[in-house]
Parts: sequence; C-alpha cells; structure tokens
Amino acid sequence: VQLQASGGGLVQAGGSLRLSCAASGRAFGSHIIAWFRQAPGKEREFVAGISIGGSKLDYTDSVKGRFTISRDNAKNTVVLQMNSLKPEDTAVYYCAAQWGSSQDFSSKALYDYWGQGTQVTVLQ
Repeated sequence: VQLQASGGGLVQAGGSLRLSCAASGRAFGSHIIAWFRQAPGKEREFVAGISIGGSKLDYTDSVKGRFTISRDNAKNTVVLQMNSLKPEDTAVYYCAAQWGSSQDFSSKALYDYWGQGTQVTVLQ
C-alpha cells in the first residue's frame, strides 16, 4: 500500500481543514488507517484511526469533538475533517496503514506504511 497525504495549509485559529489520504493497492480495504502528527521538537503522536470497515473510530483526547475521520474503501481514501483548529494543532500530519484487525490504533510501531506528510499551520 502506498499512501499520499494532502490538504494541509495555513489557517486561522477556529478555522477548518480537510486532509485526504489516497492509497494505491488492492489491499486498502484490509488495512486500519490512522492519522498521526508531529510538531517540531516533539514525538510523532496518534491523532485518529478508523477500522477496516469504518465502524470503529478512535481519537486522541485533544481532538475529540473537533476532528472526524472517515473512509471510502471504494475510492481508497481516508479523510480527516478538522474543525475549530487551534495553534497547538500545528504539525506535519501523516497517514499510516496497519494490516489486519488489531484493536490498537494508536501504536506507531504497528503501522506498516506511511505517507509523506502534509503541513498544517494554525495561526493565533
């Protein structure tokens, strides 16, 4: 699976952005997909994840109620809708794919494939 993240940009606090992760490969529907982010000088952290069929979602506490993850297996695409953005959301956002049906969405080590990252900058 090859992943291509897009949709980042510069936005004022309180604004919205929509990130997309486009995947190539027929096995997309067999992979858990997640978004991680990495701010300068910080560790890469889990943001949101979605199960193979889309029925199970998981979010880090700081984005609950503001971010929504969804997927369209027919289009090999996962979307992260980000609303009410805050300056602390500023980071490079990466999508990642994990083969199988694990219940653990947040552990970086479980992900086999990573996209190249897209920059999100939220101004005060």
